[in-house]
Amino acid sequence: MMRKKSLLALAAAGALILGLAGCAAGGEDTGDTGGDAAGGAGGEGLITIIVNDPANPYWKTEGDVASSVAEELGYETTVGAHKGDANTENTLIDTAISNNSVAIILDPANADGSIAAVKKADAAGIPVFLVNAEINETGIAKAQLVSNNAQGAALGAQEWVKQMGEAGEYVELFGAPSDNNAQTRSNGFTTVISQYPELVKLGEEVADWDRTKGHDKMQSLLQSNPSLTGLIAGNDEMALGAIAALKEAGKLEGVVVGGFDGAPDAVSAIQAGELAYTVLQPVAVYAEEAVRLADEFIRTGEAPEAEKQSFDCILITAENVDKMTAPFTYSG
Repeated sequence: MMRKKSLLALAAAGALILGLAGCAAGGEDTGDTGGDAAGGAGGEGLITIIVNDPANPYWKTEGDVASSVAEELGYETTVGAHKGDANTENTLIDTAISNNSVAIILDPANADGSIAAVKKADAAGIPVFLVNAEINETGIAKAQLVSNNAQGAALGAQEWVKQMGEAGEYVELFGAPSDNNAQTRSNGFTTVISQYPELVKLGEEVADWDRTKGHDKMQSLLQSNPSLTGLIAGNDEMALGAIAALKEAGKLEGVVVGGFDGAPDAVSAIQAGELAYTVLQPVAVYAEEAVRLADEFIRTGEAPEAEKQSFDCILITAENVDKMTAPFTYSG
């Protein structure tokens, strides 16, 4: 079902500067294009896109690509951000309903806390297509498109173990507990690392996917565990914050740091020899696919046969980092 058109053009296009301000409609009433969107003409009306926090380049790319593809198909778009807060997300869903959106592309704030908001949109006849994160209920969103986080975590952990020489003391930075991806990645790390008894975990801190928190938590972990030689992080932002803390302490050399996302700053850190690897999530791919599935539903009333769809991740190291040709885009 994947429509693999080149995303390089999307990444380079001027349309990708939309950000939170949205586009032409900006949330204006688009007439009676909302309600039961199924069976419509397609290419008309407002698609509301809701991401987590565009200050993170991963989520910015998610919103930019979805908005660009929707406009390419003839829709108006608006992009909002809940920043992990379910109440803000609920307000954005209410606005999408009142603006007669023909579809909603949503990166849910909370696996459990977002269920009510999705149900509300569905009851209003607006199809919801989830990207990046799942909710703990099926049958209300038309699709849930995510990275294969277990596969990606295993890829990253295997590379991390290799670069650690299968031995050493390490710590872990854990993502937002409300996001199922955090536990899935941590479990994937543990499944691989537990096979190597000379790798000893000294501590773990929750840093909520955030660079500043990653820095601060790493400072604390360093004070408690000055002998550590490795850090494995649930995303690039936390890993990059930890690298900054290690630099400040004069301890980056000799510490293997692994990330997850494939963010531009992570790519630069790999090139600089500071980050051992990152695991690229194909966010640009499934952000585009979510919009195309929404368009198909608007035009035909047909939802995807499989509600949950996962997209394999790609390991990025010093050996293939030059094949990252645009944000979150791998040309290999």
